[in-house]
Amino acid sequence: MLGEYPIEGRRAAEIAASVERAVGGGDLQPGQLLPPMRELAQHLGVNPNTVAAAYRTLRERGVIETAGRRGSRVRSKPATTARELIRVDVPAGVRDVSDGNPDTALLPPLAEAFAWAAAQGDKAPVLYGDGPLEPELARHARVAFDQDGIPQGPVAVASGSLDAIERVLAAHLKPGDAVAVEDPGWGSLLDLVPALGLRLVPVGVDDDGPLADEVERALSAGARALVVTDRAQNPTGAAVTAPRARAVRKVLAAHEDVLLIEDDHGHGIVDLPLYPLAGVTRHWAFVRSAAKAYGPDLRLAVLTGDAVTVDRVQGRQRLGPGWVSRILQRAVARLWTEGTVDTRAVAASYGRRRDALIAALAERGVEAYGRSGMNVWVPVPDETGAVARLLHAGWAVAPGARFRMGAAPGVRITVSTLGADDIGPVADAVASATGPAPARRYG
Repeated sequence: MLGEYPIEGRRAAEIAASVERAVGGGDLQPGQLLPPMRELAQHLGVNPNTVAAAYRTLRERGVIETAGRRGSRVRSKPATTARELIRVDVPAGVRDVSDGNPDTALLPPLAEAFAWAAAQGDKAPVLYGDGPLEPELARHARVAFDQDGIPQGPVAVASGSLDAIERVLAAHLKPGDAVAVEDPGWGSLLDLVPALGLRLVPVGVDDDGPLADEVERALSAGARALVVTDRAQNPTGAAVTAPRARAVRKVLAAHEDVLLIEDDHGHGIVDLPLYPLAGVTRHWAFVRSAAKAYGPDLRLAVLTGDAVTVDRVQGRQRLGPGWVSRILQRAVARLWTEGTVDTRAVAASYGRRRDALIAALAERGVEAYGRSGMNVWVPVPDETGAVARLLHAGWAVAPGARFRMGAAPGVRITVSTLGADDIGPVADAVASATGPAPARRYG
């Protein structure tokens, strides 16, 4: 039997690497049972403790899962099969509305801000031992947090929102813990959670954000953390409303030991009011990225949270990258304080395109969603077929499989590159490829 398994190595690291290569190469399939530890140890001629250490490493990396006496098996969605790979190749002549990128015409120029920040660095270079946080960035972030009703807490900086979320999760959770996430939700987050050795628990979403009864179900079932997108939810465009925030906060108040993470990546491109959830659990973090409003390459996010969480994040950061470039922090602070992005104008621009596409689809009998941000979510009965037919018609859309766990099939359309003359043709193509989708809820 062991001859079927392409596993080799003498040390735990070698055995773990061998399994990961087999999973990545397709020799070990999702759901496939691995050999018992003692049996594999005998086959490899090593101590069973060596195999146990290798399996433990694989669990922590999200490659395998262990169910007691039922043994260890490859995860159904292991970290080595990234959702980012679930995409369509866009041939020449096909319009790409799948990538989730902002409209570059709405991004501010960066040259002046970086030249100024570099000049400040020339005058007083940041050296080892200096503080990790640019005072002006922290001050501006804290003022903005206060204006939006975010509870008081220290400010930290990370290399983008996903980096911040990873550090917060790692600060509190251990491999095997469950994390409640939106379904459909951000594909990169759905990759990250199992890569940390954590378990995903889906929470349904509608236009107003995560459904309170599904949050209750997930937390009552033992989820240790909840991640919520407040506005411009990816891929559905949902935005948390005041009634929904009250309902979810009520649920969280009954589970005060749960770690709450809020991702407000829509800050700067959405003019809907923010209704934060923070303040009812012991540990929480609120994250804002500069990517969508100022450019994905900036790789900077500010976060606040309870003192313990932020201290743990900063402590771990000191042992890794040390800090986020102070020149970058200064440049972003300059962009913020100079008002280089007109949030209302940017939100209106995306809103016109988004609303026009949703209305055009409705006229053709296709239901679609998108209250905020730059994406429109279209439920479809046959996701693979819809993507293929749309590609044949000249439009590349994002397959919903990148964003779903148990939610119904769908496709995501990014409106950033659509002009007024594009709305009719893309709506015609979607209607032809999908047909009516009567379901009202995403899940």
